[in-house]
Amino acid sequence: MTAYEIGQVVAERDVHLTRESLVRYAGASGDFNPIHFRDDVAARVGLPGVLAHGMLTMGLSVETIVPWLGDAGRIRDYGVRFTRPVVVDAETGADVRVVATVGQIDDETLRIDLTVTHADTTVLGKAQVRVAREA
Repeated sequence: MTAYEIGQVVAERDVHLTRESLVRYAGASGDFNPIHFRDDVAARVGLPGVLAHGMLTMGLSVETIVPWLGDAGRIRDYGVRFTRPVVVDAETGADVRVVATVGQIDDETLRIDLTVTHADTTVLGKAQVRVAREA
């Protein structure tokens, strides 16, 4: 069995989102809320701009650990608190950084803490993934 340490970084990546990313996600998810692709609608409801879908941000974040796990079936539980939106500029897009660290260790599982940031701001709070330890 692999030895782990609290605070050990197990995976990290940067993801660049574009408006095209949002349209593709809308098609896959069926979430066509115009705040995810129309500046005028986002402004009208008081948002700072077009927002990435929360579930898109959540999904790309957990996917960061899948290559390290080797088997997505090892994921037992995943939860987040949405703290700040990811604003996706029409021209420059948005960069999201995900760093996965070991937060807790027990006999059968590991808790992996995901730090998810955009523009130096945490966008997912208490993003934690419970994974089965490898055999």
